Amino acid sequence: MQTKQEQFWSGEFGKDYTDRNSRNPEEWDKFYLENWGITKVALNEIFYADLDKDAKLLEVGCNTGMQLVGFQRSGFKNIYGVELQQYAAQKAKEFTENINIIQGSGFDIPFKDNYFDLVCTNGVLIHISPDNLPKIMDEMVRCSKRYISCWEYYAPETTTINYRGNSDYLWKADYAQLFLDRFSNLRLVKKEIYPYINQAESGNADCMCLLEKV
Repeated sequence: MQTKQEQFWSGEFGKDYTDRNSRNPEEWDKFYLENWGITKVALNEIFYADLDKDAKLLEVGCNTGMQLVGFQRSGFKNIYGVELQQYAAQKAKEFTENINIIQGSGFDIPFKDNYFDLVCTNGVLIHISPDNLPKIMDEMVRCSKRYISCWEYYAPETTTINYRGNSDYLWKADYAQLFLDRFSNLRLVKKEIYPYINQAESGNADCMCLLEKV
């Protein structure tokens, strides 16, 4: 049975989100520069510099594949994406080349234990209810033999945010710390907070982290 959030994102709201947030690589770079002052490709090259270009990478909740193409632009070759929404998964298959896109849920990732060198999310954990968050975190850790990474909306404490007039569909938190609190076999490799340039007074920020199994 799907969660309330899965049902929400699988429907028209999710489709509208996909249409509203689909960008080509140039637009995607501009979006990051305008919001955080750095492209996501540049961030990937900072955080994943030690990863071999033949490493297997999985993004959970890949939407139309913009982040996956970003990995490809950085020279990675074995790239996979799992996307819940059928519409977005189909768009991802049309948008990408030589990338493995699978429609599925982050609560039940269709890969064996330790299959990937890196499992990551980009703006996905923020849409998972805190009650259900442990399940997707467990799946991410299960499928990774080395690294876990995420880029998510940041707050020191888990905070509910109204999202376009809807409640129970957006949270911000310290997701790196939540992983560390739950898994004693993870260590923090790198963590940086990136404030929104155009929302400086609000204090809004995203955080990117890299964790490693030990």
